Amino acid sequence: MEHPLLFPELPELLSPARIRQTGDEPVWTENKAQLVARYLYYFAFITRHGAYIDGFAGPKRPDHPSSWAAKLVMENEPRRLREFFLCEIKARKVGYLRELIGQQPRDPGRTIELHEGDFNRSIHEILASGGITDKKATFCLVDQFTCQCRWDTLKALARHKAPGSRKIELFYFLATGWLKRALPAFTRNTHVPEAWWGREDWRSLVDLGPYSLMEAFRVRFEKELGYRYVAGWPIYQRQRQRGKIMFFMIHASDHPEAPKQMNRAYRNIMKPRESEEQMLLEFPELAE
Repeated sequence: MEHPLLFPELPELLSPARIRQTGDEPVWTENKAQLVARYLYYFAFITRHGAYIDGFAGPKRPDHPSSWAAKLVMENEPRRLREFFLCEIKARKVGYLRELIGQQPRDPGRTIELHEGDFNRSIHEILASGGITDKKATFCLVDQFTCQCRWDTLKALARHKAPGSRKIELFYFLATGWLKRALPAFTRNTHVPEAWWGREDWRSLVDLGPYSLMEAFRVRFEKELGYRYVAGWPIYQRQRQRGKIMFFMIHASDHPEAPKQMNRAYRNIMKPRESEEQMLLEFPELAE
């Protein structure tokens, strides 16, 4: 099946829907956190600063720290991201986050806030605090399991900054691998998928294939949330060379450099990370 190019201004081989045709290894589920951390390494090099919001910040697999996004992003070197807002509702995972925060070196120029409770409520406290200004590059990871993040939460993030400012950038994981089974299970608590989808017609999503489901969200990120660059990047189950798509990471940004750097992170996830010297050769104007 052919899929339309999501970034018509980029070369065809950079299209997320065609990324597997390049011969590169696919991004597996265990690489999700590394993909986010690699992208933020690239982008923080360009912005030279930034804030990071993690809506579901606890480790998915505590015995595999390389799959923990908050840990990888916080320990990225050089440490250009300066503000961290970590949200978690589960008490056991809050304990892991407290331990992670306690392990960080003292840095008077860096702040880390831990918000215990429902991300859909905590985000309003974070946005109202004044820490996320119109000029501050801000990135929000939504690594939910199924339907935990409400559509109204995404709207609050997308509309927080003043018109003309670059929006809070989103990394939204959509669990296409099991939503087809999970959604029909909401026979009583139908308010959960309604709040997640932001509409009452969520049942229409059950019959969609993974690409069609991703596209339904991608279009709404673009049309309703107002993001200029939106793409869905497939995350595969590591079962065989052409494994099942378990997630799409929907990346939404207003920055013209964002599609190029996300493509770079996706293609290079299994390769050694470029050094700061290599990055300066590419962006000499950023040399201090």
